[in-house]
Formats: sequence, structure tokens, C-alpha cells
Amino acid sequence: MGTLAVPPVIGVIGGSGVYAIEGLTNTRWQRIGSPFGEPSDDLFTGELDGVKVVFLPRHGRGHRVPPSEVNYRANIDALKRVGVTDIVSLSACGSFREDLPPGTFVIVDQFIDRTFKREKSFFGTGLVAHVGLGHPVCGRIGDALEQGVQSLGIPYRRGGVYLAMEGPQFSTLAESNLYRTWGCDVIGMTNMPEAKLAREAEICYATVAMVTDFDCWHPGHDHVTVEAIVRVLLDNADKARSLVKTVVPLLGARTGPCPQGCHEALSTAIITAREARDPAMIERLSAVAGRVLNT
Repeated sequence: MGTLAVPPVIGVIGGSGVYAIEGLTNTRWQRIGSPFGEPSDDLFTGELDGVKVVFLPRHGRGHRVPPSEVNYRANIDALKRVGVTDIVSLSACGSFREDLPPGTFVIVDQFIDRTFKREKSFFGTGLVAHVGLGHPVCGRIGDALEQGVQSLGIPYRRGGVYLAMEGPQFSTLAESNLYRTWGCDVIGMTNMPEAKLAREAEICYATVAMVTDFDCWHPGHDHVTVEAIVRVLLDNADKARSLVKTVVPLLGARTGPCPQGCHEALSTAIITAREARDPAMIERLSAVAGRVLNT
């Protein structure tokens, strides 16, 4: 997996209906166990234009799991165990900018993590690692996503800062205004620590933040109706399915290693001396870090 000599397997993390894609074949639900606990749901696997695709409903089918209680470690570990090499993350978000109105897709390239209740690393006492996260998303997947939204005519922006908040409540007005001064573009509750864990698992990862509304900083925010937000959500979901259908063949055509080196993120990250490593941690990390721990 580390050399990406195997065929690409595309993972898609998003809403529970994103896998309802025309042309998806050989489909089945598959339960995958993880030493980090239970994933949000079973994995829905299939093939699209000959490329294996694995879907994971982030909040479980029926949206049962709130953002703070999503088992991000189990989700990424499970995807790694079934051979996923690339992850496309789809999530609803609020906008901090007038020029990013509802219906816009933002291909995020940076994050600010303001979450505080979540397990954020596979590593810990007995086996310590520090991965680089200066560029937290895979530019190669970003290129494919940009090509996809352009071909579909979806309003988009390439590049943006995603503020990950804990939730489940939305921001106060003071917080919303503060985040705007930080240069943030969108706000959501789910992409951290997801992106960090994907990097630790040496999986290429990129996010599409789908704007549903302006955050509460906007003067018109209090006048937005639930019906209007639901209408945008449903429209975004349709666009997301079209985007996945367009992007999977592009990502499946990859023949060489990731030019950004996502697949080798652990090569220089593990700091614990070999003789001091906890055997139980080594076993627990068999999928995530087996490439470097077993050599």
C-alpha cells in the first residue's frame, strides 16, 4: 500500500445517500471491525466504471451519530483495512464570505481545528509519531475534484480554510465574527480530526465543503427558513452524487505514486525507538502503520 503499486480504491465519506449512484455495480454492505471501536456504519462497496469504490456514511444511515461522537479513528482504520488509497470527503458547511453563497462547493486546502472532545491520533503512549500536516489535503485529488465541478457546471472555489468547530450547537455571533477575522472561509463540524487521521494512515485525502447557508455573521441569516436550507441540502446532495460519479474514473486512472507523498507520511514520523515500542500498540496499528512497523 505504501508504494501505491496496487490499483486505486476510492473511499467516499459523506451523507447516507451519497452512494445512490447510477451505474454502481457489484454492491454490498460489509461490516469491518476495528481495534479502535465501531465505525459509524458498515461500508458500502461497489464498482464504478471498473474502479472499486467504498462509501461510509459519516453519521450512520439515518444520521444517528452527532459530530462529536463520530468514531473518526475507527472510520479511517476500517477504510484502510479494505484497501482504500484515496478519500473524497463530502460535508455540509456554513460560509463566512459573501462570494461563497449557498450551493457553492469549496475544495478546501487548509483547516483550523477548534474541536476538543475527539481522539485525534492513532498513536500514543508506547508508540509515538508526528506526521507533517502543513499541506493537509492531497492536491492530486483536489485537481480531480476541480476538473469534476468544472465539467458539471457547479459553482466552486478552489482553495479555502475550513474552521472545524466542536458543535453540536452552531456558533455565537461573536465566534462567527472572530473566525472571519482569522481568514476562514467555511465552517463545519466533521472534517477534523478526519483529515489528520487520513494522513497518519497514509491515505490521500481531500474535502469538498458544500455550502448550505451563511453563518450567523450574515445580516440575512436569521431570515433563512428551514425549508430553504433543506432545499439547498437536497440540491447539494444531487450535485455530490454527480461529482463522485465524475471523479471516481479520474482518480482510478492513477498509475504512479502520489506526487505529494501522502502514501509515505509515516516514513520519517515514528519517533519511538524500535526496542521501546509497545507490542500491543504495534498490533493495534497493524492496518494504519503496518507498512513501516513491519519492516
